[in-house]
Amino acid sequence: MAKKNYLDFEKPIADLELRIEELRTVNDGNDSVNLSHEIEQLSKKSQQLARDIYKNLTPWQTTKVARHPDRPYTLDYVREMFTDFTELHGDRHFSEDASIVGGLARFDGAPCVVLGHQKGRDTKERAKRNFGMTKPEGYRKALRLMKMAEKFRIPVFTFVDTPGAYPGIDAEERNQSEAIGRNIFEMAQLKTPIISTIIGEGGSGGALAISVADAVIMLQYSVYSVISPEGCASILWKTAEKAEEAAQALGITAPRLQTLGLVDSVVGEPLGGAHRDCKQMAFQLKRELERALAEIKDLPTEQLIARRHERILSYGKFNETPVAKAKR
Repeated sequence: MAKKNYLDFEKPIADLELRIEELRTVNDGNDSVNLSHEIEQLSKKSQQLARDIYKNLTPWQTTKVARHPDRPYTLDYVREMFTDFTELHGDRHFSEDASIVGGLARFDGAPCVVLGHQKGRDTKERAKRNFGMTKPEGYRKALRLMKMAEKFRIPVFTFVDTPGAYPGIDAEERNQSEAIGRNIFEMAQLKTPIISTIIGEGGSGGALAISVADAVIMLQYSVYSVISPEGCASILWKTAEKAEEAAQALGITAPRLQTLGLVDSVVGEPLGGAHRDCKQMAFQLKRELERALAEIKDLPTEQLIARRHERILSYGKFNETPVAKAKR
């Protein structure tokens, strides 16, 4: 059995599941002992405990779930939801960036372009993929793929999971901000449907560079914010130790962002998070992607772009109260 990674607030669950595994080991290795009833009772208790804990997650705890090392990444969803995936590499300007993967695929038998951030599972892969922090060549590769989708009028599916764009000197030398800004500009007017899903962390411009879309979907325990809680705390309080307070103030959780109109829908996750059942998570997400695509795939190009512009311009709308008007 693969070793599970538990978060700090999951310790009571970890203790129960360890006890269950111990009982199973005894039960399987001793024909004279039947502990099935005890195992079943403890399993029910563990599930109920998980429900109680996950029902009341704080924004900071949700951030930890979004960063879970076992959480499904882009290639996991590609494997479960798409067929005939052919990965394409390089930005045709500088080099290949492994922190973003993408290529041609089929979704329900129809051709599409799929791309997204990819973090690593072990130390070697994390270094190769730069922990999901993309450099300019990665965003230019993503744009090249989206322009190809536009040429053939096939939909684009993007999957966002990054703490933010890479802030290193080499990225700045190759104009990181221009690459992000160019993607946002081009996606706003791309003449083909775009559906974006926040599957883990949606950090700052690194996320925005591939999430300007006709429909933005969030998984239940993903987060989406202008800055990481640690970064925000370091600016406001000069210490990352205030990250929990920052997460609360930023409003980074899926239900909060849906209330604000910044995301269109939230897909529920299996009990304990997407990493507990990748296949079930992919099944639920695919149904939502099918629904979102059905709404926009047959729209005329002009209507599609107008609808997208209207959606983008709706961000930040507010109603001024009579008191505020009087003060002004």
